[in-house]
Amino acid sequence: MTDVLIATDAEWVHDDVVAAVGGPDVTVRWVRRGADVLPAVQDRVPDIAVLDLQIGNMGAMAVCLELRLEESADRLPHVPVLMLLDRIADVFLARRSQAEGWLVKPVDPIRLRRAVQAVLTGETYAERLPGVVTDLAATGPAAAPAPTGGTGAGVG
Repeated sequence: MTDVLIATDAEWVHDDVVAAVGGPDVTVRWVRRGADVLPAVQDRVPDIAVLDLQIGNMGAMAVCLELRLEESADRLPHVPVLMLLDRIADVFLARRSQAEGWLVKPVDPIRLRRAVQAVLTGETYAERLPGVVTDLAATGPAAAPAPTGGTGAGVG
């Protein structure tokens, strides 16, 4: 069973993620504050964390950095992160915080499902957007080209 942790204070973002990746073999947990992500991960490590860039006073970048710091201190295993960004300029933040993938909102179910599936299988996911470099070698691990193809099948 796939365990997805969603961190957002926007109900519509939560609903969009659940609609895209939910299913009988998927457990979805929801926290509304960035500060609640670490305790949720410590309680049960998710297969993927989907983090909204704007989560109250601790957004996705701070949460992702906190998870990476805990991992580097051997206090947590690696948690793959998919960030939901507000604008193209925020790609820098996703890369800097070492997220495995990112999407610019608003997201549609097909793009979101494709991104989650890529991150769950150990790939990176970066949308190809005008003016954004997606060359992994040139920009770092969270900037790999978007996967092509796909079946559109559910997560899990």
